[in-house]
Amino acid sequence: MNKSFKKGLRIVLIIIGILLAAIILLFAVLTITEYKPADTETLTIDGSSSQTLAQGDDFTIMTWNIGYCGLGETADFFMDGGDSVRSSDKQTVEDNVNAVIEQLQDSDADIVFLQEVDTDSKRSYYVDELGAISSAMDGFTNTYATNYKVLYVPYPFPTIGKVDCGIATLSSYDVADSQRISLPCPFKYPIRICNLKRCLMVNRVPIANSDKELVLVNLHLEAYDDGEGKAAQTAQLRELLEEEAAKGNYVIAGGDFNQVFSNCDTSAYPLVSEDMWTPGVIDVTEFGENLPFITDNSTPSCRSLDKPLAGNDSNPSVFQYYMIDGFIVSDNLTIDSVETKDLGFKNSDHNPVIMNVTLGK
Repeated sequence: MNKSFKKGLRIVLIIIGILLAAIILLFAVLTITEYKPADTETLTIDGSSSQTLAQGDDFTIMTWNIGYCGLGETADFFMDGGDSVRSSDKQTVEDNVNAVIEQLQDSDADIVFLQEVDTDSKRSYYVDELGAISSAMDGFTNTYATNYKVLYVPYPFPTIGKVDCGIATLSSYDVADSQRISLPCPFKYPIRICNLKRCLMVNRVPIANSDKELVLVNLHLEAYDDGEGKAAQTAQLRELLEEEAAKGNYVIAGGDFNQVFSNCDTSAYPLVSEDMWTPGVIDVTEFGENLPFITDNSTPSCRSLDKPLAGNDSNPSVFQYYMIDGFIVSDNLTIDSVETKDLGFKNSDHNPVIMNVTLGK
C-alpha cells in the first residue's frame, strides 16, 4: 500500500468521521431541544374584545387552514407527491398573508379558527403571520397554541429547516380562559422529534345571565400517519366534547380534521389515483345524536398538493379535491347556515368553512 493511497484513505476516513460526528451532534441537539408541551397549558389571551353573548343570540364562525401562507395556487409539496419543500417566494407569502387578512375582514365572522399559522419558520421566510393577522383584526382577542416547533427539520433536501407554527383563535367576544390540550403523538423517536405535537385549543366564552359557557375547540388533526394517530386524537376529542355537552355548555369544535365525515356525501371528489394521499373517515355515529357534524360538500375544502393548481387542468377528474374541514356542534345550537367559501385555492390549499349558529335558550 503506497503512501498516497494511505493518505487518501486517511482523508476519506476523516471526512466520514466528521460527517458522522455532525449527524450525531445534530440529533443530540434536536433531542435536547425537542418541543415537549405539558398535557394541559394555560394560554395567553391577547388583544381586546367588547361583545358579549346571550342565549338567543346568533353569530358567525369560520374555520380555515391557511397553509402557512405558502401553499397557494402555485404550490406543490413533496409529502403529497409533489417536488417542492418550499414552493413560494417571500413576496408570495406576504401577498398570501395580506389576502388572508382581507378575507377575514370581508367575511365579518365573529369567531375565527385558523390552522397552520407560522410565526418564525424557514418555509414561510420567517414572516410573523400571527402578528400580522392579529394586529389587523381590531376588536378581537387572539390566542395561539404551538403544535409544530422544531429547531431544524433535516429532511428532505433542501431541508425544511426551522419550523415554528400553530393554531390561532380570534374572537370578537370576551374569552375568559384558553387552554392548550395535548393530543397523542403517533410517531416514535427519532421521527417524533421533528414532527408535529398536535393539540386542541379550548377557549371559553361566558354567556350573559347564565352559568353556561360557549366552549370553542380549534383543531388540526394528524395527516401523515397510518390511521392510528387520527383515531386516537379523534377519540380524545370525542371525550372532551361529550364532557362539555353533558354540562349543558354550548360546544363548537372546528378545523382541519384530515378526515371526511361519514354523514357527508363526498362522491363528487373521488380518489383520482390510489397513489394519492387518502383522508381517514370519522364515523359520526360514535359521537351520538347530540353532537352533529356540520359541513358543506357543495365546494371542496382542500386540494391535493401533488402539483400546482395554476397552469394545470382543474377538472376534478384529473385533480384531487377533498372535503376534510368542518365543525362538530352540540345540539343546543341551531345551525342557521353553513358554506364552504370557494376562493379557488388561490392563497391556501384549503377553502374556509363559514357557519352561522344561534344559541338555544
